[in-house]
Amino acid sequence: MQILYEDNHLIAANKPAGWLVQGDRTGDKPLSDFVKYYIKTRYNKPGDVFLGTIHRIDRPVSGVVIFARTSKALTRMNKLFQERAIQKTYLAITKHRPNPLNGKIEHYLLKNKEKNKTFAYNKIGKKTQKAKKASLQYEMIAGLNNHHLLEVHPETGRPHQIRVQLSMINCPIVGDIKYGYPTPNDDASIHLHSWKLSFIHPVKNIPVTITAEPPEQVLWNMFTNFY
Repeated sequence: MQILYEDNHLIAANKPAGWLVQGDRTGDKPLSDFVKYYIKTRYNKPGDVFLGTIHRIDRPVSGVVIFARTSKALTRMNKLFQERAIQKTYLAITKHRPNPLNGKIEHYLLKNKEKNKTFAYNKIGKKTQKAKKASLQYEMIAGLNNHHLLEVHPETGRPHQIRVQLSMINCPIVGDIKYGYPTPNDDASIHLHSWKLSFIHPVKNIPVTITAEPPEQVLWNMFTNFY
């Protein structure tokens, strides 16, 4: 785990692929526990450490995750996410070249909780009335050795949004067998990375951009000069 940013109100970490953000029924130790331990030991804090989970990224995804260190920051950051005042930038590696090379895509997404999988539809029907609109913008920024690096800006925050929407344009993310890629990565990760989060600090009222370098891995390293 790498700490990317910290002040009295917020702390951000670069989550390794395969880590949970918050605990679940698996019982695996999540990123939030490691961040709490970091705060407790670095600042010699007695008792329990407050840490508010503001948002999540999927377990096989790496990159920036922000936590709140105070209840005030948690409330205000939650509001920023709800109002879509957080600019999110992801990097994705796909095998297929997108056509067109850049654009905006919109779908209606419905998550099946039992299967932990999201399904995308071009329009709402009788069986998909609860589907929620999702939109993102993407741009191919490099292509090397039959792989393509995409910069993705989700405009909404739906479960598995980037993964399912890219698969809908025939660009499943490398390693993402849940959404159409034929083979898994050896470590069960996928090549999707939360690269940057930009926002106005909820307490200091100054612009903040937090950036996380992608994992040290062959495919990511191949594109180092392009991000």
